Amino acid sequence: MGVEEIPKETLLEMYRTMHKIRTYEETLAKWYYEGKSPRFDISAGPIPGELHLSSGQESAAVGMCIHLKPEDAVIGTHRAHHFAIAKGVDLKKMTAEIFGKATGLSGGKGGHMHLFDVSKNFSCSGIVGASFPQAVGVGIAAKLKGEDYVAVAVGGDGAANQGTFHEALNLAAVWKLPVIFLIEDNGWAISVPKEKSTAVAKNSERAKAYGIPGVSVDGADVIAVYEVAKEAVERARRGEGPSLIEVRTYRLRGHFEGDPQLYRPKEDLELAKEKDPLRNFEKLLLEKGIATEEELSRIREENEKEVQEAIDFALKSPYPEPEEALKGVFAGGD
Repeated sequence: MGVEEIPKETLLEMYRTMHKIRTYEETLAKWYYEGKSPRFDISAGPIPGELHLSSGQESAAVGMCIHLKPEDAVIGTHRAHHFAIAKGVDLKKMTAEIFGKATGLSGGKGGHMHLFDVSKNFSCSGIVGASFPQAVGVGIAAKLKGEDYVAVAVGGDGAANQGTFHEALNLAAVWKLPVIFLIEDNGWAISVPKEKSTAVAKNSERAKAYGIPGVSVDGADVIAVYEVAKEAVERARRGEGPSLIEVRTYRLRGHFEGDPQLYRPKEDLELAKEKDPLRNFEKLLLEKGIATEEELSRIREENEKEVQEAIDFALKSPYPEPEEALKGVFAGGD
């Protein structure tokens, strides 16, 4: 399938989402550093704590989620804003959650690594490798109910070395569950390069051990991701079982904001800029005559407005009241 075979409306929607993700995260980064200088203090500013951004990895989320229905589930990682946005999570509520406000998805108690939106069947966690068994649970529910929905488990190349990854792959393969395992391989497990932590060159090769399809795709090309994701989703809906997709992505920022990246060669950073999926997609749309600069400019302006509205909503929202500290935390509570 080539780009010419994909409807223009779909392509523009993909561009809109990719650009929205990039705009959102670059804007968040600016607010994150408020109050954290001249000495970097992770507890200071309107967004305290860690912040993991996905700039450069947008294609993995957009290429996959464009094929999903509202009832399909996505379970993300600690770096999950791109999948949340691609799955349709409310931008204002998500931003309020990241700012720790009462109007957030979880009342400001979860923060950016624990985003939950039941209405969109999206969740994520700061626990490395946690998404895999959770997605298998969703797959089991779908099969027992006889309903047509799939689950997508997202993990990084570091998470692919966790026991949960292999246990989940095995069970999903044995029971032919409608689960898609998506590994975002940005070449680094925090500061450990993949070649020093992983015995295989591509995580997709691990699919052979479980008798399921495995494919590795260049995340610099969102159309390539779109194609392999489409095949995996259709296979799951047909009841043929799970698939493993490795998306080779290129992180434009540090593992977390404030990361000096002293471990990372300059050449790797330059490659990430060259492999920027948003820039490459924009260039493709213009060169193929699929979209005009005016059309793309209008999309960018709309995204910038929406992102600013989300930031304004978060800033104006109140913090949770102190007496709400234990509400919604323990089972059986209010």
